Formats: sequence, structure tokens, C-alpha cells
Amino acid sequence: MKITITGTSGFVGKNLIPYLESRLFEVNSLSMRNPDWIQQFPLKSDVLIHLAGKAHDTSNTDAEEEYFQVNRDLTIALFQQFLKSDIKDFFYFSSVKAVADRVEGILTEDVSGNPQTAYGRSKWEAEQFLLKQQLPTGKRLFIIRPCMIHGPGNKGNLNLLYKVVKNGIPWPLAAFSNERSFLSIDNLNYLIAEMILHKETASGVYHFSDDDALSTNELILLINKTLGKKAKLWNISKKMIEKTAKMGDFLYLPLNSERLKKLTESYRVSNNKIKSELGINSLPLTVQEGLQRTVKSFDK
Repeated sequence: MKITITGTSGFVGKNLIPYLESRLFEVNSLSMRNPDWIQQFPLKSDVLIHLAGKAHDTSNTDAEEEYFQVNRDLTIALFQQFLKSDIKDFFYFSSVKAVADRVEGILTEDVSGNPQTAYGRSKWEAEQFLLKQQLPTGKRLFIIRPCMIHGPGNKGNLNLLYKVVKNGIPWPLAAFSNERSFLSIDNLNYLIAEMILHKETASGVYHFSDDDALSTNELILLINKTLGKKAKLWNISKKMIEKTAKMGDFLYLPLNSERLKKLTESYRVSNNKIKSELGINSLPLTVQEGLQRTVKSFDK
């Protein structure tokens, strides 16, 4: 089976390609940076996985229109070519941030979208266009909404927590309790391959996450255990921490209200729909196993 992937230079692409090849798929890439990419259609491929996109800029310095040009308009143009081609399956990698910046309870696929950022809105508008199109017989559309993806080589927020533990800095936010979902790159790879192979998998929106959620305190404990260190969790008054964060909004301290929210809020994502669709009870890696693999890669 032949698979074409856009965005192969990103973290997911660099991991997904060797995994699919190990499952004996034939994989090739399509660069969306090439202005003549449309000339490569019709591609001789069975599956098109669209990973290319503009990631969220946490510094908020990028122009909003860039998100819509890349995440929405390019996706629409690619999907229109897919409809004209002989390719059977189209995977669009969206994000849970396309529907919710904050989560009360557990995020499921039937949530009403309410993105608050240009990144989220651009992904949401692309989703809405795709879902309104009439699929020809024999074609499938999968909209994938992963939560926070991690794995060896990924230098995201987990790396920041790793440095806190590695440097022996006590964790000062132990008084806050939360639950967050994560997604191991290994589990992501597995789910994509299984969806391709299971021809009964219905078109639609699917959330990707590990089977269980962890609190930030549990994550700190896990990182300490992985590094063979004794955990240092400080149970400082919430009110004192919140006052310090508010001061940080004006004094540009390391801790401000936005950073405190990101470190302590809950964001649980359900993966029940995709597991039910594939007929599986659990993913290959537990959340703890996946996170330990990532942390160990930082320690090399």
C-alpha cells in the first residue's frame, strides 16, 4: 500500500514515516512549500496524510492571516485535489485546540467548537470545510485531533519540566491539582496504521490521546523516578502563588497568570471513540511508559 505524507520534516512526520515503513507500507512525501505541488497530482497513492501546518506560536508574534493561509486554505486546496484523484483515504491532522482551549470534564468528539486563538480557528475552519464536502463512494476522510504529542526528540513543554527536576529545583505548585492527557508518538503511529488497515473504520473526527491522564504533580514524580531523584514538591498556599502570578503580569516575572494557568489547569481528552472503532481495549504504551521514554531521551 502506498502512502503520501505532507509535513514530513516535522516531529510527527519524522517518526511516522519509519514506523509505517516498518509495517511494510510504501511511503513518499509531498512538499507543500513547493509552489508547484499541485502539478504532482494525480498522485499514485492509496492514502494521503496531511501533517503540514503552521504550529501555534506561544509568543503570539505571528500574523493571524498566516495561520489561515496555511492551516485552512492549503488544506482546502489539497483536499480538492484528493477528491479528483484515485486516492482512497485522506487524514487531516487538526488539534484538540481547534475546538477547546479549556476543558471542563472530558473532551469528546461531539463538543461544539469554540477556539480562542488564530491557530485554533484556522484548524476549526478547515475542519468545517472538509466535513461539509460530499465524499465519493470508496473514499474516507479522517480528521485527527491529537492532544499534546511527545516522544524522543521532542523539545516541548515536557523538556522544561525535565530541566526543573534535573537541576534540583523544587516544584512549587504542588498545592494545585489537575489532570492532563498526553499522547505518545508511539501510540499515534500505531493508531494511524490501524486506521489505514481497518477498512471498516468510518470517516469522521477522532481524538487521539493515551489511555489515562496524569496530574502535573504525578508527572513531576514520574520524571524524578525516571532520573533516580528524590522528588521535591512544595505545597505553597494557592493564594500566595496566585498573587505572585498576578505580580508577574506586570513585573515580567518567570511566573505570570497565563503560565500558572497552563501549568495547573486540567485538560482531559477521551480516546474511547477511536478505540471502539478499531475494536481495541488499550493502546500499546501506557501514559507512564510513553512519558518515561521521552524523559530518558532528554537525559542522553
